Amino acid sequence: MQDVFSFIEQNREMYIRWLQQICQQPSVAAQNRGMKETANMVEQFITQIGGESKQLETSGYPVVYGEFPGESEKTLSFYNHYDVQPEDPLDLWESPPFGAEIRDGRIYARGVADNKGNLMARLAAVHAYTQVRGKLPTRVKFIVEGEEEIGSVHLEEFVERYHDMIQADGCIWEFGYKNADGRPQVSLGVKGMCYVELVCRGANTDLHSANAAIIENPAWRLLWALNTLKTPDEKIQIKGFYDKVATLSDDDAAMLEQMIYNEESTLEKLGLKSFLLDLSGIPLKEKLIFQPTCTVCGLVSGYTGTGSKTVLPAEARVKLDFRLVPDQDPHEIFSLLRAHLDEHGFSDIEMEGFTLEHPARTPLNNPLTRAVVNTVKDIYGMEPTIMPMSPGTGPMYILCQNLGIPAVSVGVGNFASNNHAPNENVIIEDYIQGIKHMAAIFEEFAKEA
Repeated sequence: MQDVFSFIEQNREMYIRWLQQICQQPSVAAQNRGMKETANMVEQFITQIGGESKQLETSGYPVVYGEFPGESEKTLSFYNHYDVQPEDPLDLWESPPFGAEIRDGRIYARGVADNKGNLMARLAAVHAYTQVRGKLPTRVKFIVEGEEEIGSVHLEEFVERYHDMIQADGCIWEFGYKNADGRPQVSLGVKGMCYVELVCRGANTDLHSANAAIIENPAWRLLWALNTLKTPDEKIQIKGFYDKVATLSDDDAAMLEQMIYNEESTLEKLGLKSFLLDLSGIPLKEKLIFQPTCTVCGLVSGYTGTGSKTVLPAEARVKLDFRLVPDQDPHEIFSLLRAHLDEHGFSDIEMEGFTLEHPARTPLNNPLTRAVVNTVKDIYGMEPTIMPMSPGTGPMYILCQNLGIPAVSVGVGNFASNNHAPNENVIIEDYIQGIKHMAAIFEEFAKEA
């Protein structure tokens, strides 16, 4: 692979410019800002490096599809997304969110880590390999959606409509990071999610807080409802919530034993003294990977501005996410939550579901996993941290495991990439290494039986 790697080094400035160009184009799905322009840009990148590309329509934003021929019919697909999170809060950015400024060896931009850096590294790898070798060793497909950051709301529709075009022998999933100690992660799945909003309503208008003597406060009522969901020892109290949590297999236990997780570096980077419940070692890793969660993502009611305002709010809202593990079903968890609230006297609290995604897993012993893991040491000079599942979530089950396609995540992000936060970044050398790694995966995957 040295010929390909040398070409990548010789053209690194061009590949960096490609990443800057796409990051300078806003693509905020939640606000329908720059979406058409970015979809066109992705399509143009695919065609200019020799692929066939088109935009496949959905009821929402289109999916950009690309395909490159290979020496064999074996097919490797890439799932990515061209949409990004809103850039707020603007005042915490040290440079313009869509400026793609380079400082101290990093590119800073909204979406550079999530997910444009990975997308461009994969396109650059295709370009480099085909320029040097003439043709890829396997067929390659790109599936680049525009709604990941708003819950992939039309991806299931896309899968049903374009089922035949999605088929592949393996899929490299959209994300990938290095640990706090610089060790690359290889993730073999994702947790599922049940993301809901609860709304508690009181009077038909905000009132003076003196009325709290005789008028119920929906903020208190919502807090009391939340207090029934989880105990201080992190046990979720919803009846039936744990019933379908799969027990750890011997292989799962072995992977946890071998999984490299630098607790000291992680705590230091986060400015913390300990993890939740003072966990460490195997129990910490098991909770991170194989245990579900119940998290308050946001809570709002009444007046939260500067100074004081004595108000009895008319409404209180909370957004919750439940991260789910095999074999939990997000639709069932949604129903169990409704039943729990009703049983505890909170039938008046409204519920709306946003993201309902199944957990997904890929076996350790399969050709794609072996190809990714076997090439890490050559590129990065160290063994990867193999994550049986990522603690994060994505529509992997819909696009991959549900169709019998194994999926593995690896990419160019870092522990402090600040996804969804101000000053999102990737380290330039990580980006260049990621291009080389993708090129090596092409060759290794082609050899795997």
